[in-house]
Amino acid sequence: MSSDYTLTYHKEAVKFIAKQEKSVQERIAQGLRDLLNDPPTGDIKQMKGYIGLYRLRIGTMRMLFEISRSEKVIYIRAIDSRGGIYK
Repeated sequence: MSSDYTLTYHKEAVKFIAKQEKSVQERIAQGLRDLLNDPPTGDIKQMKGYIGLYRLRIGTMRMLFEISRSEKVIYIRAIDSRGGIYK
């Protein structure tokens, strides 16, 4: 079941996606579709030390995002490799 949430991207996340190969872009797109499920699905964990910040694991990549339930927006903060995302 799809939700009424909207995805909003930080410009660095858009640049990262654009640089990836087509197959990687498709995996990222599937991860984004999973976020729109109600409730969101995938390997999602809340980030320790942050309120409202989550990470989604997509293979060796990580996506950091926030969910605004009142505004029905999922804000994609960053996407990067496992080693680069947490810096």
